[in-house]
Amino acid sequence: MSDWGPVFVAVVLFVLLTPGLLFQVPGHHGYVEFGNFQTSGASILIHSLLYFGLICIFFLAIKVHLYLG
Repeated sequence: MSDWGPVFVAVVLFVLLTPGLLFQVPGHHGYVEFGNFQTSGASILIHSLLYFGLICIFFLAIKVHLYLG
């Protein structure tokens, strides 16, 4: 059986943390903007750090596993 937990978590976090899709930190006109579908270099850096931190938490601390098949 293969472990699909890391794949599922990585894909969901990638979609949710895409800058400008749900929120953007920092925004163009404020600290946080919601659903503006725009991005900047700073927001890409912040969202990348958030993604890395959450991936580390889910994979190393919580040890998410999902077995299919």
